[in-house]
Amino acid sequence: MSRTADEKVLVLDFGSQYAQLIARRVRQQQVYCEIVRHDIPAERIEELAPMGLILSGGPSSVYEEGAPKCSPAIFQLGLPVLGICYGMQLACEALGGKVENTPSREYGRAHCRILRTDGLFAGVPGQTQVWMSHGDQVARVSDDFIALAATDTCPFAAVKHRDEPIYGLQFHPEVTHTPAGQTILANFLTTVCRCSGTWKLGDFARETIEDIRDRVGDDRVICGLSGGVDSSVVAALLAEAIGPQLSCILVDNGVLRKGEAESVIREFTDHFQTDLHVVYAEDRFLSALEGVVEPQEKRRRIGREFIECFADEAAKIEGARFLAQGTLYPDVIESGGSVDGPAATIKLHHNVGGLPEDLAFELIEPLRDLFKDEVRTLGLALGLPEDIVWRHPFPGPGLAVRCIGEVTRQRLDVLREADAIVVHEIKQAGLYRETSQAFAVLLPVQSVGVMGDARTYADVVAVRSIDTEDFMTADWSHLPYDLLGRISTRIINEVPGVNRVVYDISSKPPATIEWE
Repeated sequence: MSRTADEKVLVLDFGSQYAQLIARRVRQQQVYCEIVRHDIPAERIEELAPMGLILSGGPSSVYEEGAPKCSPAIFQLGLPVLGICYGMQLACEALGGKVENTPSREYGRAHCRILRTDGLFAGVPGQTQVWMSHGDQVARVSDDFIALAATDTCPFAAVKHRDEPIYGLQFHPEVTHTPAGQTILANFLTTVCRCSGTWKLGDFARETIEDIRDRVGDDRVICGLSGGVDSSVVAALLAEAIGPQLSCILVDNGVLRKGEAESVIREFTDHFQTDLHVVYAEDRFLSALEGVVEPQEKRRRIGREFIECFADEAAKIEGARFLAQGTLYPDVIESGGSVDGPAATIKLHHNVGGLPEDLAFELIEPLRDLFKDEVRTLGLALGLPEDIVWRHPFPGPGLAVRCIGEVTRQRLDVLREADAIVVHEIKQAGLYRETSQAFAVLLPVQSVGVMGDARTYADVVAVRSIDTEDFMTADWSHLPYDLLGRISTRIINEVPGVNRVVYDISSKPPATIEWE
C-alpha cells in the first residue's frame, strides 16, 4: 500500500479489461487507488482501511458455476460500494436480486435516462450517453434497492441501496465513451466515500526519496537505463535521492532508435552527473541475431544477451548492493506480484521476475505504485526534458522486431533513418503528443520502382501511428494526407534502398500495435 495513501479506494478485480482504467480514473481525482483480488477477505479489507470499494466488471455470468465472487461479508462492513457492470450484478444478487441473460443485449453507446439527479448523478444531464457492454443484466432487485437510471432495454441501469451506501452501474463510467463518467466517479468519491483528494505526486516523490535514502544508507545502487521514460524517471529519482551513490548502465545493443544512446548519455552525464557505464555491444547482439527471422526467437536472444551484458558490467561496480528497476503498477498487477492483487498472472513482465536470481542484488522499484501517466508527470517534476518524458513507447527488443525478417546492420541503418524521419515530421506537425506511438517498419519484401530514368527493385517501409488511451485497444492515427506525403517523399529521397512507403491503417484488435 502506498506510503501516502491516507485516503484510498480499493478496486476488486473480477477479470475486467478496464480494472486498471478504473484505478487510474480514481487517482485522477487525487484519491489513491489499488487493485486487489476479487476474493479478498473482509478482514483484510478492514486492515487496509479503505474509504470505499469498487467492484469491477468481468467476462463471467454471476449465475454460472465457478463464476468469481466476493465475500458477502464486504457488504456488511458499512463501506461505500460501487459495483460496475458485473460488479453491480454481483452486489444485487448477493443482496436479494436476480440476474438473467437477456435478448436485449447492449454493447456500445446507449442513451440513459437519469431518474434521480442528486447524489451519484449530481451535475449529470437528465439524458446522457453511456457505454454498455453486457449480455446479462439485473432483472429484479430486492425491496432494499431503488432505480437511479434506465435505458430503453435496461430498467436498472443504475441502482442504490435504500439504507446502505451501496450503488450499482450497469454501464462503464471509466471509459471516455461515457462523457459524464468522471463526474459520476467524482460524486462517488467525494459525496459517498467522503474523500477529500489528498493524494499528490509531489508528496509521493518526497516520501519516496526519503525512503530510498533510509534504505540504501551508504551503499551503491545500480540502475539500468534504456532510453525509455520508466528507467529515466527511476534514474532521475535516485539521482535526487542518493546522488553519487548511483551507477547507471546503458547497454547500446545496436537496435536502439537514432540518437537514443547519445541522448541518454548527454542527459545523465551533463544534467544529472551520474556515474554512467555504457556497454557498446552492437557486434555482440547482431552476431546473436544472425539468420534469425522468428520474432519470439529474436526476443529470447536479445533478452539473453542483455542479461549477460548487464551482469558483466554490474560485476565491475564495487559496493553495489541494490538494483533499481522501472517496474510500474500495471507490471506488478499483470505479473501477479502483489499480495492482495489479482491471483492470475497475465504475463511475466521483464521488470518483474525477468532477471536471474544469481545477480544477488536487492531490488528497488520506486515506481511500482504508479501508472504511466503519473510517471510522466513525476519525470517532468524531477527536471527530465520533455523529449524523454513524452517519448513514445519502444519495445524491449528495439528495432529488431520492427525489422521484419533477418536483422542486419545494413537493414537496421535503413530502418533507423526512416524511423527518425517519421518521428521528426510528426513532431514538426505538432502531432507527436496527439499520437500515442508512431514508427517505421522495414518489410521483408522489395518492390519495383522508377527513380530518375532507372528501374529499381528496393525496400518497402511501412509507417505505423496509433491513438490509444490504454494500449489494450488502439485505432490508427488519421494523420493529414500532406503529412503522410512529406514522410513518404523524405524517406524515398533520403534513405538509400527504399522506393515505396505504405501506411498501416489497422486497428487493435484485430491487429497488434507492433508488427512482430
